[in-house]
Amino acid sequence: MGTAHVDTFARDHLPPRSAWPDLLLDELAYPDQLNAAAVLLGEPRFQERACVVAEGGTWTYAELRSRAEDVAAALVGEGGLTAGNRVLLHGPNSPELIACWFGILLAGGVVVATMPLLRAGELAKMIDKAQVSHAIADARVSAEVRRAAEAQPVLRWMREYAPGQQLFSPADGFDAVETDAEDVAIIAFTSGTTGVPKGCVHLHRDLLATCDTFGARVLRPREEDVFTATPPIAFTFGLGVNVLFPMRAGAATVPIGKPSLDAVVDAIERHSITTLSTAPTMYRAMLREADLSRVRSLRACVSAGEPLPAAVAGTWTERTGVRIIDGIGSTEMLHIFIASPAEETRPGSVGRPVPGYEAAVVDEAMRPVAPGVVGRLAVRGPTGCRYLDDPRQSAYVIDGWNLTGDAFRLDEDGYFWFAARDDDLIVSAGYNISPHEVEGALLQHDAVAECAVVASPDEQRGHVVKAFVVVADGVGAGGELVAELQRHVKERIAPYKYPRRIEFVDALPRTATGKVQRAVLRKREGDAAAV
Repeated sequence: MGTAHVDTFARDHLPPRSAWPDLLLDELAYPDQLNAAAVLLGEPRFQERACVVAEGGTWTYAELRSRAEDVAAALVGEGGLTAGNRVLLHGPNSPELIACWFGILLAGGVVVATMPLLRAGELAKMIDKAQVSHAIADARVSAEVRRAAEAQPVLRWMREYAPGQQLFSPADGFDAVETDAEDVAIIAFTSGTTGVPKGCVHLHRDLLATCDTFGARVLRPREEDVFTATPPIAFTFGLGVNVLFPMRAGAATVPIGKPSLDAVVDAIERHSITTLSTAPTMYRAMLREADLSRVRSLRACVSAGEPLPAAVAGTWTERTGVRIIDGIGSTEMLHIFIASPAEETRPGSVGRPVPGYEAAVVDEAMRPVAPGVVGRLAVRGPTGCRYLDDPRQSAYVIDGWNLTGDAFRLDEDGYFWFAARDDDLIVSAGYNISPHEVEGALLQHDAVAECAVVASPDEQRGHVVKAFVVVADGVGAGGELVAELQRHVKERIAPYKYPRRIEFVDALPRTATGKVQRAVLRKREGDAAAV
């Protein structure tokens, strides 16, 4: 593996090649020398097309490239950045954040994008792990980065930007560093905030590979498309749907800094959005509360981050005419690796492997299990897990396959059906119960706005199914509703799976990326049982 990086820290702290997953690259012929930012911004026929839509106006591809070059010039000139240095990027989605992301890559830096809600202690762990030397932060959230820098003197240069204002002094152009296809482009940290964070390393080639697999073969963007999405760019799902996929296709993107229901619907209506990517929570909220006549411009919808209930998928199609592309991906794999094109989707299933990827459901000995049997999900393709200096590599990559930590079953037609995260699966009186299946049944009841199902310790059964339920507006919670919901579930799935315990809550605990924190609920149940 060659490199244009003078600072080889990231490459030097990759796992040995023998610990990498098998990479399926034959279909994707990339040159040995490749700067992903230069490729995504360099297509001559896109230069005058709309690229990033901002409050103050629209940037063309040429204008975004110019602003990114300003960032690159400042990093190298003022900051003394050497190719391969890691650069922390911290802020909510905005045109300026996108320009900074591209500028770091043009300069030969490695992007370490972080969730805007992270605090100084969390950022300090990442700075230390990746030995981050430079930082660029949105002025609205920069104080946490400054506090983190006080604890991590390795961070020696920092600049702030204000949305809607000139990023850096205009530069007289900047020639992109001629990085190799296998040079490190980004280090994406998993969303957990406890313990030692896991840094997932992806190469310049990887960024294009996800565009040319899921992007081109499942989502199929067009030049005239206008994208928007709720996940932050620091989340690799958000990076793909906000930046990589639209710009590989010559389309436009509308970043939303605070993605509330109103902000999303307003953006769709105002900018004639054609492609929306968000989590199931937002689709449910839009079905409950939004005037869907305002989203008629949509032609493609993507869901990821957590399972999409079949009832939500079906109702969305009935009311909008658009089928949601449900997919599963991971930070370790960079983006979505199982999903089907809209016309091939089946409500409740995440679909079949994205062309270019292979997937299997296996047992503990890595042997494929029969259709219908729940097992461990194994996947491989042109991207894969490479943790930054982390012994957990050997648990994620086994026999060349990436083990994602998800339990799935495969049907006779090759469609994959989510059962649970490996540690979410409920074992009650000898039965394996998928919390996702129970949640899907509960969500079919009009009284349920949101819910999460976990195992609750029980002396007789080992564990029983417990549901935490957020009721819909105007619904009274109480014993009668508990009995009604239990009856409702028994009528839709096997009676032994019904929630024997139901607790009504005001909100569910979620991560910075919007995923329900079932581990928090499980711990709460365990602590209560120990009292």
